[in-house]
Amino acid sequence: MEMIEEQLANLNIVKRSSGTEEPTYLLDIDTSKTVQAEKGSLVAVLCSNGSVRLYDKERLNILREFSGRPGFLNGVKFANSSDRVYSSCTDGTVKCWDARLASEKPVQLFKGYPSNIFISFDISCNDHVICAGTEKVDDDALLVFWDARMNSQDSSSTKDPLGAYSETHSDDITKVCFHPRNPSMVVSGSTDGLVNIYDISLDNEEDALVTTCNSVSSVSSIGWSGKDYKQIYCMTHDEGFYWWDLNHLDTDQPLTCLNIQDVREVINMKEGSLDYLIGGQYHEKMDKLFIVGGTNTGRIHLMSCTMSGLVHVASLQGGHAATIRSFCWNMQDDSLLTGGEDAQLLLWKPEAREKTFTKKDSMKVASSVYHRVRVHSNDSYKRKKKQ
Repeated sequence: MEMIEEQLANLNIVKRSSGTEEPTYLLDIDTSKTVQAEKGSLVAVLCSNGSVRLYDKERLNILREFSGRPGFLNGVKFANSSDRVYSSCTDGTVKCWDARLASEKPVQLFKGYPSNIFISFDISCNDHVICAGTEKVDDDALLVFWDARMNSQDSSSTKDPLGAYSETHSDDITKVCFHPRNPSMVVSGSTDGLVNIYDISLDNEEDALVTTCNSVSSVSSIGWSGKDYKQIYCMTHDEGFYWWDLNHLDTDQPLTCLNIQDVREVINMKEGSLDYLIGGQYHEKMDKLFIVGGTNTGRIHLMSCTMSGLVHVASLQGGHAATIRSFCWNMQDDSLLTGGEDAQLLLWKPEAREKTFTKKDSMKVASSVYHRVRVHSNDSYKRKKKQ
């Protein structure tokens, strides 16, 4: 653990984004994953004005901006095998742009069903399937699926859905996350408190639902972890943390590894306080799940997830001046990108330092993002009944 602490504590700011005319919160970050992009990686950032900005990673200068107008974009994700960048939109579509082109027009448009408002999405590890989650409209909260593959015989840039799941969530679907290696496995989280794991290779929604876990509160973040990625972690809008092990599905052992209703009340911080959780990252080389949190004054806290609880590992400070909303951790070079309510995008690297910088004041801008927190049942998880 001391080696991990030292490694993470040695992260220093090497670059920060240049200012923009319109200061916005930076809500989500992703980087290009293609081999060609390694020489000059691209960074896509979701902004609170409902647009996606594209940056050059090494210089952090803005290359172009994509808009969802008249809708607002939610989430941002690069394809795994190309420089295409995706975002779901409140206008009932998932939009896809070619990051190499200056055109602001999407190269593909994935249309949902009438009245769909998409607030979450992901693309499978083989880039074949897109899944997007909707706000609840009337009594429906849907997971909608599309075939994301480009068909040379199909000249249309617009695609209709393959189908949808409608029975497994009863409220807004806030997060969707495909398995990093298995394109058939996907997990979804909702303000109804449920975290559902599906095998979409099966024919119908009832059969596809592998198991349902209960986070007891509105889900803010979910992800996969552990060797072979057979564990699920979840964070809630009231700073709860939950960790489930799917290896135990067919055993007598409980699925729940950790169940913390409010991390702020139980974690022992070495320095400062913890105000909120941002998200998680499973580090394959270290075989550790790390949780990222922060303070309202811009300090970043890195925590390690253990069977006995979350352990504070290191803190990063001197960069942000306000709440941090997003991060993207590159496991190959251990670089870290962070963005927040001070409208800054920061690049951190081990044992490197920015030559000169001045910490910016918090940008006094109103956020277009709000979170609803609800209390749900006390069941820690619900197993699907075997046929």
